[in-house]
Amino acid sequence: MNLQPEQAVTAATLRERFFAVRARTLQLAQPLSAEDCALQSMPDASPVKWHLAHTTWFFETFVLAPAIPGYRPFHPEFRSLFNSYYVGVGPRHPRPQRGLISRPSFDDILAYRCHVNARIAALMDAGAPAWDALIELGIQHEQQHQELILTDLKHLLSCNPLDPVYLEARPIPQGQRMPQHWQSLPDGIRRIGHEGDSFCFDNELPRHRVFLDAFDIATRPVTNGEYADFIADGGYESHDLWLSEGWDQRHAQGWQAPLYWRREAAGWTVFTLHGRRVPEPSAPVCHVSFFEADAYARWAGARLPTEAEWESYAATQQLAGHFAEAGVFEPRAPAAAGATQVFGDVWEWTRSAYEPYPGYRSAPGAVGEYNGKFMSNQYVLRGGSCATPHSHIRASYRNFFPATARWQFSGIRLARDTR
Repeated sequence: MNLQPEQAVTAATLRERFFAVRARTLQLAQPLSAEDCALQSMPDASPVKWHLAHTTWFFETFVLAPAIPGYRPFHPEFRSLFNSYYVGVGPRHPRPQRGLISRPSFDDILAYRCHVNARIAALMDAGAPAWDALIELGIQHEQQHQELILTDLKHLLSCNPLDPVYLEARPIPQGQRMPQHWQSLPDGIRRIGHEGDSFCFDNELPRHRVFLDAFDIATRPVTNGEYADFIADGGYESHDLWLSEGWDQRHAQGWQAPLYWRREAAGWTVFTLHGRRVPEPSAPVCHVSFFEADAYARWAGARLPTEAEWESYAATQQLAGHFAEAGVFEPRAPAAAGATQVFGDVWEWTRSAYEPYPGYRSAPGAVGEYNGKFMSNQYVLRGGSCATPHSHIRASYRNFFPATARWQFSGIRLARDTR
């Protein structure tokens, strides 16, 4: 992580951000019942209650325990119960069984959060700047779990035959289906990776040079309407469009459309955090796997961009682009005809394997397990989604998932060679 002292914010600002982020996590859980918060719908997802506890565990384990001599944990069993994947910390409760943790209760988890909040506040008030970097990392980590709360919760609620509504959406103007436009970028050496002293995760470093051949890249993601055309044209039945492993997965999993789509008598519907709806034709398609994205790109006579191509294009765009408004956690149609959409709608699959940048070094100790050990058998996604905290969205931010993953807000941007 880029955690140099010179980029640290003032203690007062750090304290304010700590409590704002902690409060935001609780706000996400507010519309839910205790039963909602306790359930786990699949092994890759976690209960909301577990997210609330694990983000607290992170501060207790990596900040309070080493910073305070003789620190006594809130509950000694929490050290293993809410450890996610940090082997260096010790034993871990099996991930697929997190939904079986009926105790501690939801109220116990709230008490745990209050306890750790008070101890972190006391540490900051005592003037302990040596721990500011890890507190900052904990804040960023909790924001990542805010996104996971929404993605995991959406999968959970989709399993309920009542099609429950998480939040009522404010009315959104319907967009028009617009033709795809392309941006041409010439041959040349580009620099990718995080630049400057602001926070970033370690997998965004070091900044380095790459050579790119000339290419075209689409100025917006693929839409629901375009993807529906792919389905109607037999895209899920055309083996020549699919990678071999993807074709096997498509049959084994019975894929016929993006996750949460359902064919009704009158056409497709899609489950959203605002209930079941008709897909907005001009909104970005989401909840597709890498294999589906790759097959669509072949069908469209294009390909997926590399992450270097994606970042070199995104770096030329205004970051303050098309974000979902607070409380509207679904991709949205562009606000204007021909609008460029780069950030904050859907995570966009790239064709790049998730691997370290040249010269990458993970941090020492257990905190070094944050990213580096996952650099195998995964693909990079870029751009941030409608569920991503806005402060996390930047051109260099690298997300990563297995090629079969669909429950994230993952979509498609096309690229093509110009030679």
